[in-house]
Amino acid sequence: MQVMNKTLVLTKDQMKQKLQRMAWEIYEQNHSEDSIIVAGIAKRGFVLAEEIAKTLANISLIKVKLVSVNLDKDNPLDTPIQVDKVDFTNQTVVLVDDVLKSGKTLMYGAQYFMQKPLKKLTTAVLIDRNYKHYPIKVDVVGLSLSTTMQEHVSVELGKKKAVYLQ
Repeated sequence: MQVMNKTLVLTKDQMKQKLQRMAWEIYEQNHSEDSIIVAGIAKRGFVLAEEIAKTLANISLIKVKLVSVNLDKDNPLDTPIQVDKVDFTNQTVVLVDDVLKSGKTLMYGAQYFMQKPLKKLTTAVLIDRNYKHYPIKVDVVGLSLSTTMQEHVSVELGKKKAVYLQ
């Protein structure tokens, strides 16, 4: 069994700071909106979306609704995407995930929302690895991280929040 070395990329406090900055950026881009839907891709993307939604609610008068987006990240075409029941008509949606590597997960998540009569769709990720294989753009990024394809970025949530490069 090979033990891989972990390199700490973001501490708990640094991650909190990045998420707060992301929330401020989302607010700046949507300051004239009455409401925003923050949609987190389960599981880690949803936890990050919760933090962003909480910060948005604290720093602005914008009404924030949080929804969960469930999809099979390995085989997104095999299982229908499930999203909390919400009326998306003429709404601004921010789609949140933890790490963008190829762009596949974010692309399939965005595809779901493209079938809704939205006012605006933006994307946000904590870590952008810059290896996009799909034509998806990230509007709000916590940290751009240049890595090799063999390296793995792990976002750990819970009590010991941190981001590691392995």
